[in-house]
Amino acid sequence: MNKDSKIYVAGHRGMVGSAIVRNLESKGYRNILVRTHQELDLLNQQAVFEFLGTEKPDYLFLAAAKVGGIYVNNTCRGQFIYENLAIETNLIHGAHLAGVQRLCFLGSSCIYPRDCPQPIKEEYLLTGTLEPTNEPYAIAKIAGIKLCEAYNQQYGRQYVSVMPTNLYGPNDNYDLANSHVLPALIRKAHEAKERSDKNMVIWGTGTPRREFLYVDDMADACVFMMENNVNTSLFNVGTGADVTIRELAEKVMKVVGFNGGIEFDVSKPDGTPRKLLDVNRLTTLGWQASVGLQNGIALAYAATSFNSLQAI
Repeated sequence: MNKDSKIYVAGHRGMVGSAIVRNLESKGYRNILVRTHQELDLLNQQAVFEFLGTEKPDYLFLAAAKVGGIYVNNTCRGQFIYENLAIETNLIHGAHLAGVQRLCFLGSSCIYPRDCPQPIKEEYLLTGTLEPTNEPYAIAKIAGIKLCEAYNQQYGRQYVSVMPTNLYGPNDNYDLANSHVLPALIRKAHEAKERSDKNMVIWGTGTPRREFLYVDDMADACVFMMENNVNTSLFNVGTGADVTIRELAEKVMKVVGFNGGIEFDVSKPDGTPRKLLDVNRLTTLGWQASVGLQNGIALAYAATSFNSLQAI
């Protein structure tokens, strides 16, 4: 990429998309193309094709997606598979039709089998059964990966798929009905502190292990791959280290300043027992995460105002 390359970031208002825009701007890229949902509905194939055909970006970061935590994934199954499939097919095929040679597709570590060996290597894709609670979303993301692979093979495109571990940071979703575990814990700890509660209630047993990546690190990895002309089809992006949900809650409580205890609601699901990514494929290219978990939680909490939490 050069500083005058036309770069379209789909989903620029989301947590990942906004981090990609921040990263590009910090590196001096001057021609960043964005559209709000009101300006361009990514579910509208004709509108997407016309937009890409007119603008003809040099690079496309596909960070737009329908996302959420365990509850909303499991209850809005049809919406999650349809909207993600539509967004992916519209943008990837539209990019191809517009002659876009370089595209970065953002997926999720939930694409891997529920019980595959740890840490998870890229080649474990499609080797086992998916986690049932987010199967529709995972299938949609797998389809996006395979779409990129197929266009690379048939048309000679250079469409890279990146699979992040659990992300967190500025512009995260703190709605307890559909947020992921870390922002949910931040909100719960904050509100428990404000109410002077004795305990903070956490879903599940606290034993599942999860890996977390600060979103600005994720954005940096995506830009790194485009800048270095990486054209292998699939990359895991993470820190290579994980913690239990209990340990995560304790870190959050320390950052927030909540000194109470933890109460586990074992009637709620745990989800996948463990998800730790093998990130050697990316680190061998010279990139690695730079923000540690404790520091990242502090940055995320500082970026979330008390008023925004109360307004949810």
